[in-house]
Amino acid sequence: MRSQMGFTLIEIMVVVLIIAGLAYIVGTNVIGQGERAKEKQAMIQIKQFEQALQLFKFDNGFYPETQQGLRVLVEPVTVGREAKRWRRYLESASVPLDPWGNEFVYFGVDQTEDGFYYIRSNGPDGIGNSDDDLSSRDR
Repeated sequence: MRSQMGFTLIEIMVVVLIIAGLAYIVGTNVIGQGERAKEKQAMIQIKQFEQALQLFKFDNGFYPETQQGLRVLVEPVTVGREAKRWRRYLESASVPLDPWGNEFVYFGVDQTEDGFYYIRSNGPDGIGNSDDDLSSRDR
């Protein structure tokens, strides 16, 4: 009597459920990776800025002031204290943006209570002093 071979509705539903379950497992593991990669990239950029700032201090005897910002790493800045032995400290023509397209924020020793500069990315929301900020002080 059963000359026609085929799949029953239950067999098809089981296969669909298995595929949906696998898609869910893969999706939940992959989706958050993009944001974590951007966070790591931002921290790598901050580390590169710190290395460039160390070279700047070595050459000039001081860290840039807040008003000079990170811009002093790519071009001589005419505000604030003069960097007499300035040279280009980053290879790029301008200060790179963070992975979310925002500028990094630099606080020089003239703005901090502890006498150390710090660099901050405002994170995905682009708003300073929020929970998703990344900073050179986060280590």
